[in-house]
Amino acid sequence: MYTDTDRCVRAVQSKDARFDGWFFTAVRTTGIYCRPSCPAVPPKVENMTFLPSAAACQQAGFRACKRCRPDTSPGSPEWNARADAVARAMRLIQDGVVDREGVPGLAARLGYSTRQVERQLNAELGAGPLALARAQRAQTARLLIETSGLPMGDVAFAAGFSSIRTFNETVREVFALAPGELRLRAEKANRHVPRVPGTISLRLPYRAPLNPENLFGHLAATAVPGVEEWRAGAYRRTLRLPYGTGVVALSPRPDHIGCQLALTDLRDLTIAISRCRWMLDLDADPEAVDEQLRADPLLAPLVDKAPGRRVPRTVDAAEFAVRAVLGQQVSTAAARTHAARLVAAHGEPVADPDPEGGLTHLFPSPQALTALDPRSLALPASRRTTLTTLVGALADGSLPLGIDSDWEAARARLNELPGFGPWTTEVIAMRALGDPDAFLPSDLGVRRAAKELGLPSTPAALTARAAGWRPWRAYAVQYLWATDAHPVNHLPV
Repeated sequence: MYTDTDRCVRAVQSKDARFDGWFFTAVRTTGIYCRPSCPAVPPKVENMTFLPSAAACQQAGFRACKRCRPDTSPGSPEWNARADAVARAMRLIQDGVVDREGVPGLAARLGYSTRQVERQLNAELGAGPLALARAQRAQTARLLIETSGLPMGDVAFAAGFSSIRTFNETVREVFALAPGELRLRAEKANRHVPRVPGTISLRLPYRAPLNPENLFGHLAATAVPGVEEWRAGAYRRTLRLPYGTGVVALSPRPDHIGCQLALTDLRDLTIAISRCRWMLDLDADPEAVDEQLRADPLLAPLVDKAPGRRVPRTVDAAEFAVRAVLGQQVSTAAARTHAARLVAAHGEPVADPDPEGGLTHLFPSPQALTALDPRSLALPASRRTTLTTLVGALADGSLPLGIDSDWEAARARLNELPGFGPWTTEVIAMRALGDPDAFLPSDLGVRRAAKELGLPSTPAALTARAAGWRPWRAYAVQYLWATDAHPVNHLPV
């Protein structure tokens, strides 16, 4: 989009927040870069230049605007709507892979050489993987500076910097303020905001509209006891992270998602934020999705009634795959019961930082589940075989599932496993892998809703009709599910 100058200029002059994260406006005369919705007076057109990423702006010598804070804008919706190498690379960078494994580790996961990855990212984003990771470290540092009382040395290493000097230089270069000055400004602005000891409180931005009903309703209604809960207006769950564990509380607000994180190792902050944003589908472009779905006259009333539905995802693809098998052909309550038994027997205990909370365990890893006795499962023999085969494939790495997965390759591998039909494969593609075009034409709720709306209700006919909804069929499923009175479609009281 950043190459369409006229469109970018119109977005900046109208301060259109829908384009935040799509591109950034760099101003040659001031050396500042902004998000399109910056409240400042728009610069002259001849002084604007448009760049595809904050990293590209920083690499070109521009610093972040202090008013609109472009480094905290929602991410580009492209990276979660595409399955090519660049999109997969961006999802991995956001998940902290470059900081943990370096550029060679990123390239190995993608199946490319480091030179190919560098070339593709520079061509599309104007910055290579190191620059993109550096921009992310700067944003993490800012969050820790402004939301915690940690000493600056601890902030530097938690954000992923290799030295205090690099940390200080980067913060000054990107934000035009020293770390101490950033903290002082934040303390003055938030002096009346209570700080919960041991937690990091932040706001997760999104593109409006966002309908929280099915998003939080689904997460709450399917919550596994001990791992997840809905309490005091927030969805809470435990997190397994690269360096330690965490507990997050997420609550819907009119213009953001409130997020409280308690981490055993602050180096996991970037990854935890990325996974929470992924789970809540916060980088989606609801305007584009809803416009496409409104083109179907039978679907349009559902979209107009409650626009901005997101696809509820997961923080752990392997966990969701196991839960999908447990949920085959049983009720939501039965699936929760089966999952809770696995958690009690094989989950790793954790301490809930909230004394009134009910979180007790991490969901068991595939490696831990290889020790389970299939006879202990209150499941049909065929389902036991499906589960143990899945767990084995996840544990030995022959079935890699994650945000970087090739969607079609993952589908093909899942379909090779015993007991995996179209419904299980597609629900994993939708909620664990994040494919926005995953579709469930055989799902009972989808078929029932389709029949009530006058849409074809047989899987083959519905799939043919849904061709017009592509590439957003996963979102169409959310609108169809919403016609049911099931608890997954409503915020808990």
